[in-house]
Amino acid sequence: MGPRSRERRAGAVQSTNDSSALSKTSLAARGYVHDTFAALLVPGTARRAPLIHRGYYVRARAVWHCVRAFLKGTCAAPGAPRAQILSLGAGSDSLYFRLKTAGRLTRAAVWEVDFPDVAQRKAQRIRDTPELCALTGPFQSGDPGYTLCFESSDYRILGLDLRQLQRLDHALATAGLDAAAPTLLLAEAVLTYLEPDDAAALIAWAAQRFSNALFVVYEQMRPRDAFGEFMQQHFRQLNSPLHGLDRFPDAEAQQQRFLQAGWTACRAMDMNEFYRCFLTAEERRRVENLETFDEFEEWHLKCAHYFILAASQGDALSQTLVFPPSETFPRIDPASPSGVFPASVVTGNSQGPDLKRYGHASVLLSPGLILSAGGFGEQEGRHCRVRKFHLLSRYCDFERKGNQLCSWGTGAQWDGRLYHTMTRLSDTQVLVLGGRLSPVTPALGILQLLFCKSEGNNPEDLNVTVTNVGPEEDSTLSRWRHSTTEVSYENQRYLFVYGGRSVAEPVLSDWHFLHVGTMAWVRIPVEGEVPEGRHSHSACSCQGGALIAGGLGASEEPLSSVYFLKPISCGFIWESIAIQPPITPRYSHTAHVVNGKLLLVGGVWIHSSSVPGVTVIDLSTGLSFEYRIDTTCVPWPLMLHNHTSILLPEEQQLLLLGGGGNCFSFGTYFNPCTVTLDLSSLSARQ
Repeated sequence: MGPRSRERRAGAVQSTNDSSALSKTSLAARGYVHDTFAALLVPGTARRAPLIHRGYYVRARAVWHCVRAFLKGTCAAPGAPRAQILSLGAGSDSLYFRLKTAGRLTRAAVWEVDFPDVAQRKAQRIRDTPELCALTGPFQSGDPGYTLCFESSDYRILGLDLRQLQRLDHALATAGLDAAAPTLLLAEAVLTYLEPDDAAALIAWAAQRFSNALFVVYEQMRPRDAFGEFMQQHFRQLNSPLHGLDRFPDAEAQQQRFLQAGWTACRAMDMNEFYRCFLTAEERRRVENLETFDEFEEWHLKCAHYFILAASQGDALSQTLVFPPSETFPRIDPASPSGVFPASVVTGNSQGPDLKRYGHASVLLSPGLILSAGGFGEQEGRHCRVRKFHLLSRYCDFERKGNQLCSWGTGAQWDGRLYHTMTRLSDTQVLVLGGRLSPVTPALGILQLLFCKSEGNNPEDLNVTVTNVGPEEDSTLSRWRHSTTEVSYENQRYLFVYGGRSVAEPVLSDWHFLHVGTMAWVRIPVEGEVPEGRHSHSACSCQGGALIAGGLGASEEPLSSVYFLKPISCGFIWESIAIQPPITPRYSHTAHVVNGKLLLVGGVWIHSSSVPGVTVIDLSTGLSFEYRIDTTCVPWPLMLHNHTSILLPEEQQLLLLGGGGNCFSFGTYFNPCTVTLDLSSLSARQ
């Protein structure tokens, strides 16, 4: 890489500091953390989305957890030497001022290193802000071009390139950093922006330079799955690509990276594990109630793709348990795959609308016709709630054309709700229940979609009529992320509405029966142990009852339980299905029953670093099997959450429609095409 390329890359990396600093300011303004200094160090303001707030919150808490453990372990003993904190790539971070205000620097000091432009800008900001100067005490400013930009009795800011280790070593020694004193090195999203060899040299230098040290790293990992690929694309577009992820793709590889570089102990974990194990339930509830939130999939995926690591050496710090062992977050990896379901692209007409969307619903109207409606997606060149109905025909020009779909939008429109359910009542009638227009606005009422043909048999001539068939003020359906399943009782058809969430309740555990003939809610006795509340679960009709699987529980934790709402003479009874081996908890998946087997397709899980494929549960034996989805022949990335799926039993195929989500600060991703899974290997197993 030439000098100009290095300069451009450095400028791009520095710009990530500016964006991060504004996010931290917004984080504090919304009450996630107490930080009155973030806004003083950064010009301007920005209001970030709740998903961004959560991501930066867990980052801030993880780093603060490590800083607090270090200071507790080094400053507690009387007569202990002064502790040192060396923040690499510190940017506009306010750590020094928070520590000073909290009285934690009486026996400690802070050194910060960043690019010269960033360091000089921060030093000038401090000099120009009386509130900050009052905390630093008397200080000296370096001359323009001088490495030491700011110096007080317990705070120094240096402008250096971390790739120039000889200069770094000399400048730190000159600035008073003692190699023998207990030292905490912080690197928040820093090493990954360095070339792998430069990062390796920095890690090894720190191991050799400091005899009693703790090295804390926060950055990205898991580059090879769908979310990881989209994450990498984002940083490449910013001209600040992530380096070293292929060499060190997960927490285990990162641990070995530090151990092989000379550190004597190391522990790393993803942010889902940190959030569950090292924050109290009370604190998690506080954070989860600060803002209206409905992006659980992307929150968990973001946390699965970032890690916190603490590597130590030296007698004193090796005894400091930054991350003591915890059993509150067990790893539940799926069994080795029993087979493979090949995925392939379903081609379609070039004129028809695509199905780039998520949070929608789809239903098979007749053997050759599929309806998809609602969700958030691309419509007329912009991202918005999808207000048009889209029909997909597996027959084009009245001739079978193999693995193809013809799609078109109808003239009719509706409110474009998300996370609703659609149930086929006949070839020409579909019922829509629940959903939301925004995280604070439920879509009320029962909608009936009627499809009627104009002259001829062309499916493109179908007309759609939308009517309300129930009272709009009916609070029963003030919910979304619920399920609706057709069940039978006393030879009558009912729709069983279960779970979900609402504006008032983060998780619902109730259920209701809607009589199809009268469109009235009725009471039917249900016995047995009641399942815990959940949303974003799956539900399938089975033997006149309903199979409920997975979902997200009250503490925002994925569930693994599977329940059968079994018909009995006086109503129904809940039965828990024992599964062996235990399945990995998941949610935001789809499900189907095929020849006595329950298929759980895709979804999100946090207790395993693998990617959800298809879990197959034999309902007669309770045995579970895992099938890998072979995505070799489909566009990558393919995100199998917030999608819908349609079972085509005669063809032994499963159509996957839409899917994706708002991927943290990386942008919104929609699966670009419809995909089919070949299930023929499942029948061959029987």
